[in-house]
Amino acid sequence: MELLNYEFGPWDVVAARKNTSAIIVGVVGSGNLEILLESAELGGRTKVCIETSVKGFSNTWEAVLRDFSDQQKFANTVITINDGGATPAVVQLRLMQAAQQWKERHEN
Repeated sequence: MELLNYEFGPWDVVAARKNTSAIIVGVVGSGNLEILLESAELGGRTKVCIETSVKGFSNTWEAVLRDFSDQQKFANTVITINDGGATPAVVQLRLMQAAQQWKERHEN
C-alpha cells in the first residue's frame, strides 16, 4: 500500500458553502475506487488523502487531482480516496460523480 497526500488552493472561502454531510461514491475493488468528500476548516484549501494498492504513480495522481481541483475549486474540503488499482479515467469519473453529488447537496 502507498499513502499519498496533496493540498490544492486556497480557493475563495467566501464563495464556499458549508456542507455538513459527507458524500461517498464508488466501491473499493479491483480496478475501481471509493471517494469520500467531507467539509473541514482548511483555510480555503482542498486536501486529498489517497490509499492505493499500486505504488509508483504519485505524479499521475497529482496531475489528475490538480486538474480536478483547479476545475472544481472545492474550498475547505477533504477528499479521501481508497484505490483498488483504478485507471486515471476511472479516477476522473468517480471524482466527477462525487463533485456532482457535492454540488447537489449545496443547492438543497
